[in-house]
Amino acid sequence: MKLLQKLEILADAAKYDASCASSAAEKRDSTNSGGIGSTSGGMGICHSYTPDGRCVSLLKILLTNFCQYECAYCVNRTSSNVPRARFTVAEVVKLTLEFYKRNYIEGLFLSSGIIQSANYTMEQVVEVARTLRLQHSFAGYIHLKTIPEAAPELLAEAGLYADRLSINVELPSEVSLKQLAPEKNARSIERSMANLDQGIRAYKASKLDAKKKRNNKLLKPAFSPSGQSTQMIVGADQSTDATILQKANGLYRSFKLKRVYYSAFSPIPDASSDLPLQAPPLVREHRLYQADWLLRFYGFTVDELAFSTNANGDAVNMLALDKDPKLAWALANRELFPINLNTADYEQVLRVPGIGVINARRIIRQRRIRAIRYNDLIQLKLPIQKIKYFVSTLDHHPHTQALDGAMLDQQFSVGATPQLTLF
Repeated sequence: MKLLQKLEILADAAKYDASCASSAAEKRDSTNSGGIGSTSGGMGICHSYTPDGRCVSLLKILLTNFCQYECAYCVNRTSSNVPRARFTVAEVVKLTLEFYKRNYIEGLFLSSGIIQSANYTMEQVVEVARTLRLQHSFAGYIHLKTIPEAAPELLAEAGLYADRLSINVELPSEVSLKQLAPEKNARSIERSMANLDQGIRAYKASKLDAKKKRNNKLLKPAFSPSGQSTQMIVGADQSTDATILQKANGLYRSFKLKRVYYSAFSPIPDASSDLPLQAPPLVREHRLYQADWLLRFYGFTVDELAFSTNANGDAVNMLALDKDPKLAWALANRELFPINLNTADYEQVLRVPGIGVINARRIIRQRRIRAIRYNDLIQLKLPIQKIKYFVSTLDHHPHTQALDGAMLDQQFSVGATPQLTLF
């Protein structure tokens, strides 16, 4: 099979993996090493977009889509009839270097199906990164998708060459994982995450120690300096949004993950009867990302988020699709509003729908000079029609009837619109 045919198959097979962001890479270039590549300054980096609008600036491929696992939700499962292909290590290295020289990419995202064994596959993945780093002095970004069942020594070596490592937890519950991905083990996945976290913490601690004592000899070899991330599939099982967010929150706290990515399940050909026939609405994925943001940067807890109720008023533990989670929380807690922007603390300002981290800081800074007025909110280009019910300023005092009115909820509801498919 020609290289171009392999690229077509294995790039297409990788499109289901959402956890390819290249954020937080350490500054590095090859100016003095005589190699190739850079992660600094964005120079020489171009971005491309997948048909579904996602920004992809990496060469994002699988080493192979042959796989001996039978994960029901995966298009590359062993019983799937999709065309198969496999790159050699040398082919991936060549593609990465050639694409980089042509300014197509800023780095490599490499994942793989499982061939022969987890250890054999992981050895091949590590060999790609090792060759790029050691033989070609490649200083661009490398993200490796690791295999939790592989030996800890292989994962540790992957961390020496990769900017970021990731392990997919796949599904939010252990029961669902056993049912839909019988070869995978939730405890094995978390054990591997813990090992990666240990290596990342040790590297960061040595970095701080070396800086504090001004002694670079204390600095350990870089180990996945951009941290680790994971991905969960949404809508392939019956897990609620509350369960998904509880799982994500636990992973953030236990392993200090950089990101949890949520990927809406896409129906696949000849799918198992255990899977739903339809994909979940993409807006559900979007709401989960918004809620995830609230957990990480806005001080919310999972229990505080406002989950929907059914027609009988019973909690269904799903985020509302017709409004963002922060607005839904505010509407469910109207007694806490309006917030006085001239006296409220930063955490209170941050909870106002329509005010983000940057504008909350601007408001706190500005009121040290003079009192906040309604026109200041306009100058900050805040969504006035949304926030005017939830804040008071020196010259703006919303009537409580407007905030308590039954029509307010309907005013902010986004009408249901047909969802486009991912692929």
